[in-house]
Amino acid sequence: MIKFSYTILYVRDVTSTITFYEQAFGFERKFVTPDNDYAELVTGVTSLAFASVDLAKSNLSKGFIESSVDRQPFGMEIGFVTDDVENTVYNALKAGATLVEKPKTKPWGQTVAYVSDPDGFLIEICTAIA
Repeated sequence: MIKFSYTILYVRDVTSTITFYEQAFGFERKFVTPDNDYAELVTGVTSLAFASVDLAKSNLSKGFIESSVDRQPFGMEIGFVTDDVENTVYNALKAGATLVEKPKTKPWGQTVAYVSDPDGFLIEICTAIA
């Protein structure tokens, strides 16, 4: 049996990134390495994790495309479901996120907004699909 266990985002500063996610979304730290080059948050069944760019470079001999707030986001996103999209977006912006798309209600009734984190990763903040 295979289960989806975690997603790892490669970031410049693991400590500041994990602090952002704690302040913006209220997540708690699950694990941080003594070198502060890898960390995980408690986010439910699947963990959200962060690895330093240097650690990622040591693992991937051919390199990777580094995320940046100065470029368009990757063609992927992480999604957080909440009952209060507007307040969650407000808290994320207060913690250092950048607004990408204001909250909009989709034809199927779901409210969806987009922000980017300080490393340029795209985050969808939405209500559950009924």
